[in-house]
Amino acid sequence: MADSTIQVHEMFDTILILDFGSQYSHLITRRIREFGVYCELLPCTQKISELSWKPKGIILSGSPYSVYDQDAPRLDPEVFTIGVPVMGICYGLQECLVSIKPFFGVQFHPEVTHSIDGKQIIKNFVIKICQAAQNWAMSEFIGKEIARIRAIVGEKGQVIGAVSGGVDSSVAAKLMHMAIGDRFHGIMVDNGVMRHNECAQAKKMLVDKMGINLKIADASDRFLGNLAGVTDPEQKRKIIGNTFIDVFEEEAKAIDEECAATGHAPVEFLLQGTLYPDVIESISFKGPSATIKTHHNVGGLKENMKLKLIEPLRELFKDEVRELGKLLGMDDELVWRHPFPGPGIAIRILGEVTKSQVEIARKADYIYIEEIKKAGLYRQIAQAYAALLPIKAVGVKGDKRTYEQMICLRAVETSDFMTADWFPFPYDVLKKISSRICNEVNGVNRVVYDVSSKPPATIELE
Repeated sequence: MADSTIQVHEMFDTILILDFGSQYSHLITRRIREFGVYCELLPCTQKISELSWKPKGIILSGSPYSVYDQDAPRLDPEVFTIGVPVMGICYGLQECLVSIKPFFGVQFHPEVTHSIDGKQIIKNFVIKICQAAQNWAMSEFIGKEIARIRAIVGEKGQVIGAVSGGVDSSVAAKLMHMAIGDRFHGIMVDNGVMRHNECAQAKKMLVDKMGINLKIADASDRFLGNLAGVTDPEQKRKIIGNTFIDVFEEEAKAIDEECAATGHAPVEFLLQGTLYPDVIESISFKGPSATIKTHHNVGGLKENMKLKLIEPLRELFKDEVRELGKLLGMDDELVWRHPFPGPGIAIRILGEVTKSQVEIARKADYIYIEEIKKAGLYRQIAQAYAALLPIKAVGVKGDKRTYEQMICLRAVETSDFMTADWFPFPYDVLKKISSRICNEVNGVNRVVYDVSSKPPATIELE
């Protein structure tokens, strides 16, 4: 939301990064955050006059273009006239050379890990030249964010928000509960494609341990009915997203009516657990930062809800959210829980989503995660899941020939989910996982492990 963006710049010195489509632009953001300085990534087409804040300094990213290309992106000339230091990286340096002003630049990528003293170069620019305050820390963020929420919502405002049981929505809900108490109404929609025992675990963590006001709506049959016969992954996402919004609106209306009946203020605000990588991936710009697939957290709300959006985690990366969760006193089990997509198991079933297919994928995933935890590897892996493939293979069980489906295991290492490498499991762990899945999950006789990195692959299969 606009108010949130304005106020975060008032609270913290900000370095502006202008993205020309470089695959490394997000790494510049990560490096600066590591120095304890807040920064924001915007498209290179951003007009400086349209900003309601003034950055402490500006960094121009690299680009797949050359400044001599006819369709090369061009900066707003005001970048060079607002009186702040500017640093260009590769293409960004070439843009600086267009100006007669004395600006800084390098013709390599200091943000990548293999650049010698690259981090120090960025740090020198941000801290010594721009003189940005190193006060970006989650310990500072908590109090300021709670105060900001209270200022926005007021003394009587009511807030609703979708809660999934994952770390992002749980941290957002916890912040909101700390700020306004039971005036926050959490809604958990059971869409029929959630992890094993998800709703019961969420109730235990969020209601019993944290005291959050939560309603669980079982709409599993409705979701699965709408998904019948659908195999296209983008269509699955849209159906799940639209159905979720319909169910959420119905639950929100019921809460609003209850507030009115009890003499409380109407619901005016919507909490959403959007993270900064969600925002980056949703920016449409020619080049690697263009939208790859529809994201379920950004741009998926119906206009007729007429609610004001609050996104307390919008400026944070995943590691910052986990740090925030720990500072808020959340259990490690929740803080370190692997991400789970909004469309759930539906995009981990390649092909039609049916109740029986969901049960196969869900059980295989439960076994997989259980064995990862037993092996002490869960915290070393950023995300892991089991996917059900739409192909069958010949096998043998007992003395009988089988012709059953395959499970694909996926596990990745990453610090920011923008790039990722596959996790090198010990063979004995993979062997045990495969054996258990083949023996315990009906309809499966083969297990494969995905050894693709991001890029070129994405973390999810769909």
